[in-house]
Amino acid sequence: MSVTEQRTPSDDGAAPPFRGSGRFRMMDAQRVNLDGFSTENPDLGLVAFDSPHDPEPGVLIRDGVVVEMDGRTVAEFDSIDHFIARHGLDPAVAPEVMAMDDRELGRLLVDGSVPRGEVVRLAAGMTPAKIARVLAGLRPVEIQMAIMKMRVRRTPANQAHVTNRMDDPLLIAADAATAVAFGFRELETTVPVLHDAPAVAMALLIGSQVPAAGALTQCAVEEALELKLGMRGLVSYAETVSLYGTERVFVDGDDTPWSKAFLVSGYASRGIKMRVSSGAGSEVLMGYAEGRSMGYLEARCVALARAIGAQGVQNGGIDGASVAASVPGGVRELLSENLMVMMRNLESCSGNDTLMSESDMRRTARTLPLFLAGSDFVFSGFGSVPRYDNMFGPSNFNADDLDDYLVLQRDWGVDGGLRTVDEQTVLALRRKAAEATRAVFRHLGLADFGDEHLESVVTAEGSKDLAEPDPLAVLHASRVIQESGLTGLDVVRALDECGFPEEAERVLGMLRARVGGDYLQTAAIFDERMNVLSGVTDPNDYSGPGTGYEMSAERRREIDTVRQQRSVVDLVGEQDLHALPYALVETGPAAVGDDPRDVVIGLSPALGVGLHQTLSGLTVYDVLRELAAGLEEEGCRARLVRICSTIDVGFIGLAAARLAGSGIGIGLQAKGTALIHRRDLAPLMNLELFSVAPLVTRDMYRAMGINAGRHAKGGIPDPVRNAYSDEAITARYHTRVVSMVAVERAHCHPDLPPQEVRWNH
Repeated sequence: MSVTEQRTPSDDGAAPPFRGSGRFRMMDAQRVNLDGFSTENPDLGLVAFDSPHDPEPGVLIRDGVVVEMDGRTVAEFDSIDHFIARHGLDPAVAPEVMAMDDRELGRLLVDGSVPRGEVVRLAAGMTPAKIARVLAGLRPVEIQMAIMKMRVRRTPANQAHVTNRMDDPLLIAADAATAVAFGFRELETTVPVLHDAPAVAMALLIGSQVPAAGALTQCAVEEALELKLGMRGLVSYAETVSLYGTERVFVDGDDTPWSKAFLVSGYASRGIKMRVSSGAGSEVLMGYAEGRSMGYLEARCVALARAIGAQGVQNGGIDGASVAASVPGGVRELLSENLMVMMRNLESCSGNDTLMSESDMRRTARTLPLFLAGSDFVFSGFGSVPRYDNMFGPSNFNADDLDDYLVLQRDWGVDGGLRTVDEQTVLALRRKAAEATRAVFRHLGLADFGDEHLESVVTAEGSKDLAEPDPLAVLHASRVIQESGLTGLDVVRALDECGFPEEAERVLGMLRARVGGDYLQTAAIFDERMNVLSGVTDPNDYSGPGTGYEMSAERRREIDTVRQQRSVVDLVGEQDLHALPYALVETGPAAVGDDPRDVVIGLSPALGVGLHQTLSGLTVYDVLRELAAGLEEEGCRARLVRICSTIDVGFIGLAAARLAGSGIGIGLQAKGTALIHRRDLAPLMNLELFSVAPLVTRDMYRAMGINAGRHAKGGIPDPVRNAYSDEAITARYHTRVVSMVAVERAHCHPDLPPQEVRWNH
């Protein structure tokens, strides 16, 4: 019989409404159900790997020229095929690698003993269909292992998004300084109003150089304007030159592979670091996926990036990450995209810059494999500002996730590019960045920001904490920058003349680097001493366990030090704030009582000596008052005895019971755990136990005193149920418990008999 057939009729004969399963109602309320999930649909391109419309890998070369590739003859090539065949495929290697078994190539990727350079050599001859099929055969952990070996730069790094909804220059500068203080080595901004870009780019440049030298900055706007900002020295890199895997999407954007190649050369010839952007799902979103898999289309993009001369690729889904994540295996495809880039010997700026899920578990799971394996940039835009201020849209991790990320680094012993900074340092840097930016804007006649506005910027979480600014101020500043031809050198001069010589020198250092050109090397960043770390100067040398990047002792200390950590010394200092000197005074060895109303409260060794506050926040003195009051309500008398020989609450309670005239004792640890014991019970038995100390309240302790009194009189107690919660209280309190236990142990004297305690309350 079905559930619905078993419903009991109501008085009027109608069946009660069917409510369904409470468990499923709970499941339906979870945030993962806000995500979109799609069945595979190869015709629409909604397939991660191995679409039936993907071509078979193959290549035919005549006289050093590719005449057939991935199932198409040269007469059938589209513009992407033509460009890859001419510039993105090594004809000397292609016959060798295309003849190799896919699984054998997968093994070469994973095997640490196979040199990275050999895989790069072979990948140069692989067609898009070949590389897509090889990676489709790798398991997630194998992709991770390959990434450890194949990333270009040995030292991982991270990139931040620094934007705000009002394009406020002072807030941009303060947030840029905050991001660099936390360790980000690239900062990307964009604007909700295109014409604000010059002022925002200038503010980002100034703020980025306040904490340390060498952070690269970008203003992601329309390509021509972005290039102009770069030529003026207001930005130092670009990455928003988009590539697509189908010709029709290129045409819709008025672009071709040749126009993109021309733009790449424009950046490089002017000393501006540049990578392209692609990523699974974009062709699906634009309706021209040609029925091909996301993995295959992205393999075309990455081959094209190599062919047009870009030094790197921003991919891993990017704006289409949630599309890729909606299909089976889609998150694995996002990870494989990053590996494609590394195999082509290009810098990998590895996505994670788009919120691909409303589920905290899913978005963390999407990032974690890459975080553990390491990348040139773990994020191509960690949202270092509040979600509402991220004008790219929320990133997979945002400002409210920063503590979590720092703890993840510590948990795994992994360098994710960031570090902990204390609050006072951040406030000082924000103030200096805002003041320097205000001074430059005032000196150059761009805008004048008042003291009240500056103060609000220093302490702001985000733009919602600021008063609404003059809506035309930033537009005016940008117009002056554009029309007057202001450059980075004008910023240097203004900083120096306004009393910021160190920041002036750092901005000048970024301009000098443009002339030298070393940071155009593949995967290049500057460290904080302006040393170039790149595929040339800092190549990844992983070749199996015990090799590759290893954190220095100083860097490990940075990662291990999070602001939430506490030591035993910290605990003792906090405990001392709650001490009541002379409240509990030992008066000598305790005797066995003869009063039938005598109930002994056994105190742990450090209670009221080294420890004064329980895990619930109550002081130990508050707890004793409540226990004594409960006993008094039942006509019993509380006698305090310190049990010096043990810290175990069961043995403390039993020792107390054996000293009590009533035969009933209460055992109390300083952390707040308490129980009622009886002299004839085994040590690990008890009459009532409060084991979840953080959740025990005043009323519960009083009720325990009442129940102890009733036991003493032979009455019937009313047991108090432990206060349980679905919160992870163990995770919150266990480290504190360890410190408290250490203090208890230090006060424990196994050979010392129980001591009578006078309570001066």
